[in-house]
Amino acid sequence: MDKTVASAAEAVADIPDGVTLAVGGFGLCGIPSVLIRALLDQGTRDLEVVSNNAGVDDWGLGLLLGAGRLRRVVASYVGENKEFARQYLAGELEVELTPQGTLAERMRAGGVGVPAFFTATGVGTQVAEGGLPWRYDAGNVVVASPAKETRTFATAEGDKEFVLEQAIVADFGLVRAWKGDRHGNLVFRKASRNFNPLAAMCGRVTVAEVEELVEPGELDPDEVHLPGVFVHRVVALTPEQAAEKRIEKKTTRGAPPPVDPPKTPSGSSEAGA
Repeated sequence: MDKTVASAAEAVADIPDGVTLAVGGFGLCGIPSVLIRALLDQGTRDLEVVSNNAGVDDWGLGLLLGAGRLRRVVASYVGENKEFARQYLAGELEVELTPQGTLAERMRAGGVGVPAFFTATGVGTQVAEGGLPWRYDAGNVVVASPAKETRTFATAEGDKEFVLEQAIVADFGLVRAWKGDRHGNLVFRKASRNFNPLAAMCGRVTVAEVEELVEPGELDPDEVHLPGVFVHRVVALTPEQAAEKRIEKKTTRGAPPPVDPPKTPSGSSEAGA
């Protein structure tokens, strides 16, 4: 039952070229940055990644992208990574853009054994009708999304059309948790939960890096966000690794301008009264 491994390098050592990875995180929040770095150092390439986004140019999945290790990305957002946009428009990378809620449910469905589901999201658009550009070549679309099955169902609001979406099952899942025990039970902190439980669920083999490793029984069962049945390997981070967290966008402002002291009815300031 002890699922801990000594290092991130050991945890990803058997991840071969050409596999599909489900990777947790949202922007740079809750990303398994240490496992991603280990994959980069290992030289694994030709990867298909399922993730909300592809990191930024110099961190997270952006490191694998910049090194030319990704062949395909299934994501819902790509706006913060210039290299991602360049590779996509240059035909170097295949990209399947998916509505965010649909992506989340496709991953969850893969984890619980539901092969497909119907959703109203995307009906009447290229999401359902097909034609979304997946790959370019010299400015031309050479691979486009296929049309999907639609069906009408009765709802409380009347008959509505729905589109069939396929579940996602990845070869490996990579996630980051705030706390975890040796059995693989995980607790995520606040917004860093995001896509992490879903990425863990849909991976055939899931590796979790945890900021704090505790012994079995130390986690309150009611506080466990993801049970250990979905996790196969646990890597305890060093304090330095756990503390290294990038901010996706820094917004700063200067000091506010000085405020004149209030004046008394006679016109003199209170300070001089």
